Amino acid sequence: MSSIFRRELLLPAMGDAVTEPEIVALGAEHMQAAAAIRRVALWRQLPWLPDLHTPEEEEQYWRKHLLPNCTILGAAIGNRLVGVIAFGDGWIEQLYVLPDFQNIGIGSLLLGCAREEMNEIRLWTFQRNSGARAFYERYGFSVEEKTDGLDNEEKEPDVLYHWRRLPERTPGLQPSDPGP
Repeated sequence: MSSIFRRELLLPAMGDAVTEPEIVALGAEHMQAAAAIRRVALWRQLPWLPDLHTPEEEEQYWRKHLLPNCTILGAAIGNRLVGVIAFGDGWIEQLYVLPDFQNIGIGSLLLGCAREEMNEIRLWTFQRNSGARAFYERYGFSVEEKTDGLDNEEKEPDVLYHWRRLPERTPGLQPSDPGP
């Protein structure tokens, strides 16, 4: 799968074609870039977090843990990877967008890919990550649990979010009437 979707927009005032993000499946050759996106996005948003791993260690985590166990998709603009998501088995393991590309719908596109594939999703984020928390809550995620962070390696209080697809309602069908 090289692309899930791609759309071209024409800007009326300029007439120039602008490419929206292309969602692509990522492979081993992309793990260094995926890990770098995580580092940049995380520490721009949460600069107080300890830097516990080298870039090489983070790349190995993506390559050896996430790649074999998750679907990993990226958002590319032109030839630049600007966002990444790793998900599977009812969990979003990673979702990051480069800071200069946040708040323009890229995270929503990536999250939408996971929601299309899973009926129920859980994920962890840090309690102080107000931007991520607002993002997930906007898409119907609810808090399932808060912790003091003693079980995560950053020792930062975190929060477990949960989302479940609502059953589709069929118009015109009513509950059966058991009668008198």
